Amino acid sequence: MKTEWPTLAALALTYGAFALATVWLAQGSVALAIILTGLAAALQSSLSHEMLHGHPTPYVWVNGALVFPALSLCIPYMRFRDTHLAHHDDDRLTDPYDDPETNFMDPLVWAGLSVSTRRLMRANNTLLGRMLLGPMIAQVLFMRADGRAILHGDMRVLAGWLLHVPAVLAVVWWAHHVGEMAWWGYVLAAYLALSILKIRTFLEHRAHDVAQGRTVVIEDRGPLSFLFLNNNFHIVHHSHPGVQWWQMPRLYFADRDGYLALNDGYVYRSYGDVFRRYFLRAKDPVPHPLWSGDR
Repeated sequence: MKTEWPTLAALALTYGAFALATVWLAQGSVALAIILTGLAAALQSSLSHEMLHGHPTPYVWVNGALVFPALSLCIPYMRFRDTHLAHHDDDRLTDPYDDPETNFMDPLVWAGLSVSTRRLMRANNTLLGRMLLGPMIAQVLFMRADGRAILHGDMRVLAGWLLHVPAVLAVVWWAHHVGEMAWWGYVLAAYLALSILKIRTFLEHRAHDVAQGRTVVIEDRGPLSFLFLNNNFHIVHHSHPGVQWWQMPRLYFADRDGYLALNDGYVYRSYGDVFRRYFLRAKDPVPHPLWSGDR
């Protein structure tokens, strides 16, 4: 069996921080409790990504149980697993219809939106907007799509939500009744977690004629890199989706030139670089700039 102790240690850190924040820290400082809970929920989401890619055990149900329920409340693990694995069809990356994680729209759909909606989506394409508005916008679009799937008889989507809703209610119950955090404090912590995660996904993929050229690398080894479990080395992840999170920086720097040739130089030095460039400025247009309508 592959060495998995770093993942197990990250799991222990996540749930330890969650318990510390909700049970003890909330008694003294609601603000600090919200921040630590949000960080724990963000790290659990990154761990959920590891689990759906086959870690730390060879058993799908065990891996899922280790990150169930979602501390960030919003996305059922089963739905995250299904949509993310679909996202790994690299030939479809950024496709407005077939990539479940894309932020691009079909230009024809974009042209039919109201002026106010287009303004909202443009604001969402700055990093500040993505952090403030992105969790709400993404959740509405995600739930609308899943609602349509359920109405069309998709039992797997329904099962994901039926398992998810009572479980996250139990999380909020724990935070308030076992711990000392009000329900609104926990909701703010969950939103904070989703906001942090939007930093990672903000520019993971760009429009590019070649599939491998669509995936970024951010050469950051700081706190955000740990919180995202090195998924900022995203070209490595898409090239080797089964590789454990702590191995990705080593693989990247061992063949940096090769990976940058593969993704056509789509690289940033750090998250600080990303913030400086795009905090108040959009990196991409909302309508897919290369979309031809061929599917």
